[in-house]
Amino acid sequence: MLWRIVSFLACQLAGGLLGLMAAMPMHEQTRELEAAMLGVFVGGLLWFVVDLSRGGRLLSWLRRGDFSNSVMRTGLWGEVSDRVRRLVRIREHAALESKERLQDFLAAFQASPNGVVLLDSQGAIEWFNQMAALHFGLDAQRDLLQHIGNLVRDPSFVSHFSSHDYVNEIIMPGRENTPARPVKLSVYLHPYGQGRLLLLSRDITAVEQAEAMGRDFIANVSHEIRTPLTVLAGFVETLQSCPLDETERERYLALMAQQAIRMQTLVSDLLTLSRLEGSPAPSHSEWVAVVVLLRQLEQDARALSAVLNPAPDRRHQMSFEALAGIEIAGSPSELFSAMGNLVGNAIRYTPAGGDIQVRALTLPDGQLEFSVSDSGPGIAPEHLSRLTERFYRVDHSRSRDTGGTGLGLAIVKHVSQRHGAVLKIESTPGKGSVFTITFPASRVRETELETVA
Repeated sequence: MLWRIVSFLACQLAGGLLGLMAAMPMHEQTRELEAAMLGVFVGGLLWFVVDLSRGGRLLSWLRRGDFSNSVMRTGLWGEVSDRVRRLVRIREHAALESKERLQDFLAAFQASPNGVVLLDSQGAIEWFNQMAALHFGLDAQRDLLQHIGNLVRDPSFVSHFSSHDYVNEIIMPGRENTPARPVKLSVYLHPYGQGRLLLLSRDITAVEQAEAMGRDFIANVSHEIRTPLTVLAGFVETLQSCPLDETERERYLALMAQQAIRMQTLVSDLLTLSRLEGSPAPSHSEWVAVVVLLRQLEQDARALSAVLNPAPDRRHQMSFEALAGIEIAGSPSELFSAMGNLVGNAIRYTPAGGDIQVRALTLPDGQLEFSVSDSGPGIAPEHLSRLTERFYRVDHSRSRDTGGTGLGLAIVKHVSQRHGAVLKIESTPGKGSVFTITFPASRVRETELETVA
């Protein structure tokens, strides 16, 4: 400001001196004074014109909004332009930081496993992430600024949205919901800001299915245990209250022992499943010879066949084939349990005298294929996809007659998955079934080539 005053006075002084010098040849004091005053006025006017021109340049610079370079560097207007540039840079930096922070928040919302929709005070969509687009079938190019009620037409959602009572969640079907593949969404509405709403959606299909499976599991376990317990209780009451001869007593005790074994088998299978689901996957450091597994399986299989068919001529015709020198990495107890369940099922469901073939052979790509084929009644195609479900039975009466718990194939499936193997089931009604577990080459090694049967 001081420089501005000094420059103004200097211009006036210079104008006065020039006017005085121009009037000096006239040698008239009045003329000299008038010329000096005129020079002072002209000098001040000139300073004002120059200053106004600089102010105009500054105003034009401000209007253009191009603050990359300063329009002038000296004087009051130069200082004003410099301060404006600094202020603009500060504001731009703050705006950039705010934008980056907003982008970070939006990126976090975009990465969320839940659907996120931002609604304005009127219910129009301001922003949504990809998961919300999947849940509600939204399109970023088409549905922004559209009212959410026009796009999500589910009656429960419409009623909840219009009630303005957003304390509780609602459960509604998802966009991809079909009778064959149900999809359930949990939806929350949270007010924020000035009348805005945050809509959160979560796919709870797996949770709902797990809860349903849990309820079914408890119901099935209760049913499976209640039946033998009822039988045991009836026999105990009979033994306590009725006089029985030795033959009847022995028969009742044998039936009670049978039911007790059935419950013991059920509990054992449940504990096996629980252990499989709660323990880490088997390592690749423990190896077991395939021939050893098949010898154990053959011994148990022939014993079971003899128990089910006491007459030698009615026992199953069984063959066991494997390559010696082949080892598989994994848990020996789990592998024996899975293979034993397949062999046991084949014996139980194949009529007396039927054929059962058990093979463990390597494939050209190094994988190991363990298969159990039988000449039993076979399984209808509609049952094949559900055979590995817990307690699923094709024929309930037949399963109980043979002592099955309905958990054997569920154990086989879990053991196969834990060893990176694939379980395949093929069956033709009236012609028998083939159950195959294919182990990956990474769990198979060969020490020698020698076929044994």
